[in-house]
Amino acid sequence: MATSASSKLNKAVKQQYMNLPQGDKAQAMYIWIDGSGEGLRCKTRTLDSEPKTIEDLPEWNFDGSSTYQSEGSNSDMFLIPAAMFRDPFRKDPNKLVLCEVLKYNRKPAETNLRQTCKQIMSMVENNHPWFGMEQEYTLLSTDGHPFGWPSNGFPGPQGPYYCGVGADKAYGRDIVEAHYRACLYAGVDICGTNAEVMPAQWEFQVGPCEGINMGDHLWVARFILHRVCEDFGVVVSFDPKPISGNWNGAGCHTNFSTKEMREDGGLKIIEESIERLAKRHRYHIRAYDPKGGLDNARRLTGHHETSSIDEFSAGVANRGASIRIPRSVGQDKKGYFEDRRPSANCDPYIVTEALVRTCLLKEEGEEPTDHSK
Repeated sequence: MATSASSKLNKAVKQQYMNLPQGDKAQAMYIWIDGSGEGLRCKTRTLDSEPKTIEDLPEWNFDGSSTYQSEGSNSDMFLIPAAMFRDPFRKDPNKLVLCEVLKYNRKPAETNLRQTCKQIMSMVENNHPWFGMEQEYTLLSTDGHPFGWPSNGFPGPQGPYYCGVGADKAYGRDIVEAHYRACLYAGVDICGTNAEVMPAQWEFQVGPCEGINMGDHLWVARFILHRVCEDFGVVVSFDPKPISGNWNGAGCHTNFSTKEMREDGGLKIIEESIERLAKRHRYHIRAYDPKGGLDNARRLTGHHETSSIDEFSAGVANRGASIRIPRSVGQDKKGYFEDRRPSANCDPYIVTEALVRTCLLKEEGEEPTDHSK
């Protein structure tokens, strides 16, 4: 099974150096989304002391021509610190810093979807929108083959792997456990994890998070997973259909509620929101993967616990629907609903923004409304 050369380096030797004191200085790893809208980049700078708030972190810059974000003739891009977490790899007092990217003219880069999301979330603060996102992913060897699968064939058919236990059912649990603990240390609102339907496929859940925090926490959880996998010498894929054929794809089911939905009689508000979502299916499909729906077309087939990409559907406890109302919500007449359409490689900023636009700002039509005017 192919693992990376870096993972074979002597980690005990590295630890000698990591145990050295660093004085009063702190290392801050700046993280940003690159021009693909899916990839993450990072680099580190030294600070004179441990930063206590986001205001303590200086702006920085990078070469956008090497990250699919600008041309070489005008390549400087700005990194604007947006959210700060503890660093589980270097440990305290060091930090992970999620950044927004601005172009040379101080306007958001094309894949900086955070700025608009933050503006939309600020318009609905009094509604207290809560989100919980279920991030599915697949572990791969460095040659792109699913982790633990036979090199010249397939494992047994789906059935025993979901929430499975045992060496023949759970592939790569060490990575899952390491990621979970690293997220807790960092301060990411991770709330659970489980093995998924396809072998070498797993899921972690982040939430409930209010407003812009959902996107911040999910992107940092993804970054931590990439780094943990790097240490183990394997690759994490968020592709929505990594293996074609009779295998489940990977989504990022998004649970959503507002203060009104969570209060008595909230089911009526949930049903009204679903009616609005039904009229805006194509807008949401375009927002729910980085390629405007093309990635999800491979996953949303109407099979393998998905709805058809061409049709909107909703139902209680129905995992083959676009929108699922949990059975307990149907009984309690309040709570939340689950949008099962977002792909595993979605940008959580635009997914959460789209839900707020349709359900709370009551937008209609194929295009988002410009609220900046």
